[in-house]
Amino acid sequence: MSTAKHSRLGALLAAGTVSTLLLAGCASSNPLEDDNPAGGESSRENDDTTIVVGSQEYYSNEIIAEIYAQALEDAGFDVEREFSIGQRDAYMPAIEDGDITVFPEYTGNLLEYFDPSATATAPDEVYAALQEVLPEGLTVLEYAPATDQDTYTVTTEFADQYDLTTIADLAEVDVPLTIGAAPEFEERPYGPAGAKETYGVDVAFSATGPTTLEDLLAGTVNIADIYTADPAFETEDIVALEDPENLILASNVVPLVQADIADEIADVLNAVSAALTPEALVALNVQSTVDQESTEDIAEAWLEENGLN
Repeated sequence: MSTAKHSRLGALLAAGTVSTLLLAGCASSNPLEDDNPAGGESSRENDDTTIVVGSQEYYSNEIIAEIYAQALEDAGFDVEREFSIGQRDAYMPAIEDGDITVFPEYTGNLLEYFDPSATATAPDEVYAALQEVLPEGLTVLEYAPATDQDTYTVTTEFADQYDLTTIADLAEVDVPLTIGAAPEFEERPYGPAGAKETYGVDVAFSATGPTTLEDLLAGTVNIADIYTADPAFETEDIVALEDPENLILASNVVPLVQADIADEIADVLNAVSAALTPEALVALNVQSTVDQESTEDIAEAWLEENGLN
């Protein structure tokens, strides 16, 4: 299957002259149905629709995008890949213009992008609010259990020592607490002030930035903001504390798609989302960063393991 990242659209994006891709109607079958495991490929032989799948310049996002792309190809769609095209400000214009058809996004972060004043934090509430603020022509399919969001994370040793399960349990710890994170974390609603208001936890702040994990493991800080999809949750003895009050903005993986093609690809991508658990996403990221496997091989193996190809 094609893995090229420099198609015609890529050149146009680089030149800043994005053109519009015309999306024709098409039909697909549920890829999980026993009587049609290929998702209806034979019924799509004469369909000239091309699905353009994009990704951020971020290995984890690119893995999810490749999973989407291969799943759609296995269902009989023609797919082009436009990967590693930067962050949200760089790729969102192409999505809004219709030049990118499918993009793996994150519910909370995307909600904040379109509505900085949004107050929803729980997964279902964030998802509902997001659907209300998306620009015309865009929609989201079902979100995955997998997330890529902030945490209050401690070492397993620290959690065992103080019997920690939730962020609220930190209020009973009898040593000074310091959370390490990127500088902007301090001013986030779920930063130290939020932890105090919601859970009664007194915690100081240290702007550890890119050395946050190292500082946690070294004991320089005893709490750290480690994103939930970080490979360290598999490779290190650390644990993210539960957040029963939804202090932290939920950011579940979700396919952002062109509304006029949503019904045609929903069965395929919703099946992917249902199978993409938090543990699965961490494992995929370990395969990329630690095992140094290719994005294509990682995606293909995961789809096969989950019966989606």
